This record gives sequence, C-alpha cells and structure tokens, in this order.
Amino acid sequence: MSLVIAQEISLAYGKKVLFDSESFSIGPKDRIGLVGANGTGKSTLMKLLAGVHQPDSGTLTYRRKTRVGYLPQELTGLPEGTVVDAVLSTVPGRDSLEARLRDTEEALAEATSEEDQMELAQLLADLHTELNHFEENHGRHYAERILKGLGFREADLVRPTEALSGGWRMRAALAGLLLQDPDLLLMDEPTNHLDVPTLAWFDGFLKRSNKALVMISHDRDFLNQQVDRILSLEVEGLRSYVGNYDAYKRQRAEETEQLLAQAERVEARKAELQSFIDRFRVTKARQAQSRAKMLERLEEVRVLEERATMRFRFPEVQRSGREVVLLERIQKRYGDTVVYSGLDARVEREQRIAVVGANGAGKTTLLKLMAGELEPDGGAVTLGHNVVMGYYAQHHADKLDKRNSIIEEVRPLAADKPESFVRRVLGSFLFSGDDVEKPIGVLSGGERARVALAKLLLVPSNLMLMDEPTNHLDLDSTEMLIEALKGYGGTLVFVSHNRSFVNALATHVWDVVGGKVEPHPGNLDEYLYHQEQRRLAQGAEGPGNKPAEKTSTSVEKDRKRMAVEARPKSSAAESLIKKEIEKLEAAISTLEVTQKECEAQLADPVLYNDFVKAKPLMDKHREGKEQLERLYARWEVAQGKLAKASSSL
Repeated sequence: MSLVIAQEISLAYGKKVLFDSESFSIGPKDRIGLVGANGTGKSTLMKLLAGVHQPDSGTLTYRRKTRVGYLPQELTGLPEGTVVDAVLSTVPGRDSLEARLRDTEEALAEATSEEDQMELAQLLADLHTELNHFEENHGRHYAERILKGLGFREADLVRPTEALSGGWRMRAALAGLLLQDPDLLLMDEPTNHLDVPTLAWFDGFLKRSNKALVMISHDRDFLNQQVDRILSLEVEGLRSYVGNYDAYKRQRAEETEQLLAQAERVEARKAELQSFIDRFRVTKARQAQSRAKMLERLEEVRVLEERATMRFRFPEVQRSGREVVLLERIQKRYGDTVVYSGLDARVEREQRIAVVGANGAGKTTLLKLMAGELEPDGGAVTLGHNVVMGYYAQHHADKLDKRNSIIEEVRPLAADKPESFVRRVLGSFLFSGDDVEKPIGVLSGGERARVALAKLLLVPSNLMLMDEPTNHLDLDSTEMLIEALKGYGGTLVFVSHNRSFVNALATHVWDVVGGKVEPHPGNLDEYLYHQEQRRLAQGAEGPGNKPAEKTSTSVEKDRKRMAVEARPKSSAAESLIKKEIEKLEAAISTLEVTQKECEAQLADPVLYNDFVKAKPLMDKHREGKEQLERLYARWEVAQGKLAKASSSL
C-alpha cells in the first residue's frame, strides 16, 4: 500500500501554473529524487507533501499513521534550550509517555484492591517496555551519536541553540529529523551546509535507512547514490522515471530521440499523402478522397520540449606567470579563535584546487585572504605576474544592489562594450528581453546567483576564486557551470560541498586542517581513497609499530611493493575487522539475554508490591540498555570499516 497518493493536484500563483491535475504515488520504500529547473515548483511540491501548503484542487491521501518529516531549504527556527535537548524535543510522544508512566506509578501506589494492583502493574510494565523502545530509537545517546556524525563536538551538545550559526542550526534541524525516523523523509537541499567528512557520514546514514524519502539536491553524485526513482518537473508536466539521475537522463534522451523519429515518420507520411491528393485530385478523385481521410486521422506527435538552461563559456584569458598566488607565514584569528598560524601555500598556473575540510576550519577565510577581502594578521599574500583575479562567493549574490535592475547591476563592468554585448551575456544566463529590467530585489536566490556569475564573464580573469558556486543553482545549471569551467583557461581555486562538482574539476585537493593546508593530487574521490588506504595501513601496522621513513631512492620500490601487496593487506585488515564484529555480536547477544530476563521480571505484577526490590532491577535494565547502545554504535562503525575494506579488494 502506498504511503501517499496524490490525485489531480493543481496549484497556481496568479497566472503562473505550477501543477495542472498531476497525480502520483509514493511507496513505503521509494527513494525519490525530485528534479527540475529553478522556479518549476520543486520546493512547493515538497511543501504540499509536508502539509505546509495546500493545493488549489486535488487530494493528497496518506496511509493511516504515516509519519512525515520535512527539512526545508530555509530554516524558520529551532526549539530553545541546549542543542541535544532541542533535537530530543523534536520527537513527539516523549512527554506524554513519561506523564502516563508517572500517573500509573502514583495510581499503583494508591491502589488497594488486588485486581487494581494487578491491572496497573501490567500497564506499568507495558509502559516501561514502550519507554525502553522509545529510548532505544529516539533516546539521548542516539541523538548524541547523530549530532556527532553531523560534525558537532561534545562541547557543542550543551550549547544553547540561539548561539548557533545558520549552517549549524540547519545541521541541528537535520539531526532532529533523522532522530524522528519518519516513514517519509522530505529533504530540500539537505547537503547545502555539510562539509566533506559530514557528507560522507550522512551518505552512509541514509543508505542504511529503509524508509521512504523524497529529496531535492543539486549534487549529481549524491543523488545518484541515494535514489532509485526520479520525479521530474518537465514542460509537459510531472513525469516519473525508474532509476537514479543518470538513468533518468538516459531515458529522457532516448524518449526524445524516439519521439523525434516518430514525428519525422508521421511528417513523411503526411507529405506522401498530400502529394497523392494534389496529384490525383481530379483523375483519381475517390482514391484522393480516401487519402484525405487518412491524412486527417494521422495524429500529431508531440515531441518533448526542453527547458532553457544556462549556456555560456568563459572568455579567453591572458597567460599568467607560473606562480599565481603565494601565501607566506599567514596568521589569522577571530578573537580567541586561531584559524591560521604560519600557513605556507602556493597556487601554480592552470591548477584546479578544491579546498576541503570541516566547517569552521577556515576554507572561506582562505579564499577571502587570497581575494584581498580579508587582511592577514601576519604574513603576506602575493599575486604572481600578470594575474587578474575574479571572485565569486555566496555572499556576493546577497550583496547585489536590490534597487538596481539586472542590466543596471552589470553594465558598469562593461562600460566600454555596447549594450547588445551585455544583453547577450545576460541572455546566456536566462535573462532575455524585458527580464533584464527586473529589479534585483524581486529575484530568487538562484536568479541572483546567475547575475553574480554573469558579472564574472564581463571582466575576464586568469585566476578564479569560487566559494560554493552551486548552492543556489539547479542540477542542469550546475552541469552547465561544470562544462564552462572545464573549458576555462585560467587557474581555479574553489570551495564546494558538491561531490560531482569537485570530482569533475579538481586536479588538486587542499585539506584545511589544524590551521595548515595539506595538498593532495587528484580529485575528491582519489583524495578520499588515499586517505582511507592510509588509515587502513596505519591500523594494520598497530599502535606499537612505527613505520620506517622512506628515502628518495626507495620510493619507486615502495610503490611497486604496495601495488603487489595491496590486496593481501586489505584481506588482512578485513579479517581483523570481522573478528572485532564477531566479538561485538557475542557481547550484544549475551547482554540482550540479560535484558530479556530483566524485562520478564519487571513484567511480574507481584514485583511492584515491593518497590525496594523493583528499583535496583529497573536501574540494571536502564544501564544494560545504555551499554547495548554503545555496543550497537561500535558494531555500526565496524560494519562501515568492513564495507570499505571489502570495496578495496
């Protein structure tokens, strides 16, 4: 049975029709990617499914007792209190369950008849079982594990929610949603505020879930790994495709080709019939009339109409010197927080560097230092010979003058060019005709991002700094930006959480950690692979075995040896992990037996006549539950290690 059935859904804002009698359903284990151009109604459809908005007509029918969780793209607020308490408070039912437990305990203490005592004792045992189950699935320990997986440190858990920045508030809201474990998870761009380590954890968490989800994401790789069905908002309406995003693109292309071929056949047949009619209208009137009827019966083939997408390329740029940016002994702090202390790094011509690291490590600060938006507290940032810099950042789209029209905002950057040139550039970013006269203040986040990108094209630069350039772009626009940057002839340094964006463009990865930059050749997948291999190798060496230092003469021998020994090492590591899992499973099994024995004793009504005896047993059961949670957590970590070790074989 479907979780949700949408029938004949229609919704319009003024003259703009978003949905016109659309119908679809969502199954209990569907994993759906919702795609479409910006402005076509993806977020609105999410809000309809979440019950935030109502359709103009049509119905949304939910299976009885279906729990729906919704993460919007923009957060309205968080509950007050500490971070962990705020997350716990998002799970409904805890307060009422604890209140029923207290009321039942009081009633049992006051009961005089044996029949009432027996009935209340059984009810109390049932409530304890229900509370234990609730704590296991929605309790404090599990909440803390989710928060730490999303990047919160131990000290952050007791911080007040009002002290969190916007990005961390979104993470806390996401933690609350994951803790709720709803039957249907609705997420609108959930990865926007996640750094690379957190994104990897989140990816694994979702893969382990067997609940239904509907997700909007501009990260192609992430979408491909998470979904097995696509709902696409096309020009002809809402369409459904089986498979991930890449499968949808293939099916859509094949469908377009088939319809075009069919349309050509129909047009050829029409031409053939019309030729016969024109030629034999008089001499073979009966046959011509028959052909005319056949012509009338031929149906028009409606080919698929593709929405307009950004199409542009960066202009040719002058060649810079080999050394593009030199950072020497950089010092930077915010109050008592030291971000960089003695940072040395160098950017060379035509490198494409992805800057990664945990949130707060200093990625955006690094780009601002390079761009000159921030002055270092010590050290120097030096641009190389003939370097012309362009800089795009998230906050630049928000800094556009809302009083200006689009063309007024960008025209000063090309004062020496005719207006027709400026209009052509804006047209490539989907602002054509009267659209260029729109005030900046009425534009959506995606439209403002396109204006900021257009400004980059008007001032050619051979060093491009970009901070989260895809955050407000839809998937098609993100793909077009990737293609444009592939053809860019300058040097690129960028920060992005978008895995497909990084993998498509990066030739080097800079990992910002501990106030330093650790450079690695390759893209993000290659960087993560080498990090995992290094971690596995260190684990296999053991804590007491210090690896020998490598000399320059032994590098090639080591490389060959590692290539030969890679598979055996992985097998050895896998064997160690399997043994660890076996020990954990044995401990879990023993403790589960003990817990069941406690539960059986707690279910005995006679026990509640003697609260002195009952209390230690209840405490033992609670401690056992907490210990089980810790063992389950270690078991999950070990399973993750095993999966990674197996994949490397």
